[in-house]
Amino acid sequence: MAIVPTYKALQKLYDAKSDQVKNHFGHLPQLIADGLPYEIAIAYVFLKIEQAQNRALYGGVVKIHRCEAEFARRVMNYQHLTRDGFKDLYKNVFGRALPKATADLMADAETTRDKVIHGKAATDSELRGAIADVLEYAEAFNNEVNDIAGFKPLGDMRGFKGRAEPLDKRTSKWLMRGLGFGVKA
Repeated sequence: MAIVPTYKALQKLYDAKSDQVKNHFGHLPQLIADGLPYEIAIAYVFLKIEQAQNRALYGGVVKIHRCEAEFARRVMNYQHLTRDGFKDLYKNVFGRALPKATADLMADAETTRDKVIHGKAATDSELRGAIADVLEYAEAFNNEVNDIAGFKPLGDMRGFKGRAEPLDKRTSKWLMRGLGFGVKA
C-alpha cells in the first residue's frame, strides 16, 4: 500500500495523473480537500473503478469481438460483476489476464475498502493509501486496455470501435454467452 502522509500529498499524486484519470475521478480533489471523511472518497473511487471496468468490458466486446453495441450495453447493465468475475471476463474478452502488477495495485486498496464498507475501523493513513493505490491502478489499467484494444476506458470513448460492421443481435447473444456473460436465452 502506498504511504501518503497528508491530503496534500494525495492531491499531488492526483495532479500527477493523466488527464483521463483526473477527469474520470473529477470530484476527488473536492472530496479530500473539504475535510469530508475519507470513507466517502473510498466509496467514490471504487464506484469510478467499477464504471471503468464495465466500460472496458463493453468496449472490448464491441471493438474486438464486433458485438452489436446496444445489445452489449443491455447485457452489461444486467451483468453482476464480482472481483474474480471481472478478472475472468477480462481474460475472456481481451485474450489475456490483467497483469499481476496491475491487479496487485488493487489488493491492499480492496482490503481497506472492505473494512470501511463493512463498518470496521481504518486509519486515515490506510484510507489515503488505498485512494492512492486506486489512482495508480486506474492509470495502469487505462494504459493496459489501450495497449491491447486501442481505447482508454477512463477516457472519451467516442468513435472507439471504428467502422467495423457489428454482428447481428442473434450472433451477439451467443458471442456474449460464450465469453462468460450472463445472457438469457
